[in-house]
Amino acid sequence: MLLACRTAECLRPLPRAACHPAIAVLAIAELESPVAPHSTTGASSGLWATLLVALVLIGMVTIVLGWRINAARRETTRARELAEHLEFERNLAQQELLRHLEGERELVKEKMQFESRLTEFEKYASLAQLALGAAHEINNPLLGILSHLELEWKDADEERRIEIEQCIEGAKRISSAVRGLLDYARPGPLKLSQVNLSRLVSDTLKFVGHQPLFRQLHLQNCVPLDLPSICADTNQLSQILMNLLLNAAQATPPGGTIMVLAEKVRFADLIELRVRDTGCGIPADILPHVFEPFFTTKRGKGTGLGLSITRNYVHSHGGDIEVESIPETGTTVRVTLPVQQAGQSAPLGEEVIV
Repeated sequence: MLLACRTAECLRPLPRAACHPAIAVLAIAELESPVAPHSTTGASSGLWATLLVALVLIGMVTIVLGWRINAARRETTRARELAEHLEFERNLAQQELLRHLEGERELVKEKMQFESRLTEFEKYASLAQLALGAAHEINNPLLGILSHLELEWKDADEERRIEIEQCIEGAKRISSAVRGLLDYARPGPLKLSQVNLSRLVSDTLKFVGHQPLFRQLHLQNCVPLDLPSICADTNQLSQILMNLLLNAAQATPPGGTIMVLAEKVRFADLIELRVRDTGCGIPADILPHVFEPFFTTKRGKGTGLGLSITRNYVHSHGGDIEVESIPETGTTVRVTLPVQQAGQSAPLGEEVIV
């Protein structure tokens, strides 16, 4: 009878909570224990109560741990987002600082350029005043000297004529220097007209080609015929081209080449004129001084005003001039001029004066 009861109790389905492996093991151990039925029932009830409390505690601990884990995850996410936001703000601050430093650097650079230009303008203004005074004091007596020398030349013998011619040549050099001073100190107003650069360059090259300085050089006109005409002062533009050609010829040995090129600047209403030679070039330490008045490396052969006057003429047209040179290779002078003068109207006809 007792065996039958225990067998029936073993076959009875366990409660749902008893599905846990530990509870199942305890239940089997309880059933196999040789204890009296009444004592077994009381012990089982106590055991089930203990297991139930343990399960509740385990569930509560699991819930609390899950909540803490989720809270930690949320806190980690917020910390990561905060770190990313702080890094973003730091990057913005660094970029703003770099922009500020770059702006400061540009301001310092512009200030230095402005001070350099101001010093240069003051120097040029002083030189201009000096030039005007010197030209006035020199030019009038010089005209009398030249007139007297020409009269002396007519009545002199051959030997004396050679000496007088040397004196006349020296006086003409002085006169040329005085004219350069006047042109530098007091350039005349622009007389604008439409100028065909191709024709101007062609006529200028023909004119200089007969001079002894150019006879052993190859002169090339590479200006396209369809280049747009520009509004400019023809006399000043011709003087610009003549000065650049003379400088190139003086620096180019016999057999060298001088090229004149021109083209329209892309996406701008400008014309770029270039005079390129295959001469000796300009040393790097001399290149920054080539536009300074009275600066020359041709001792006894120049006044040092050619490029200064050229730059003044270019600037009076609203243009710019640059010099690029490689020693022992050659020099290129770039002149950029506007096609039309701002606020100026030019005649429709074309004019070329050489």
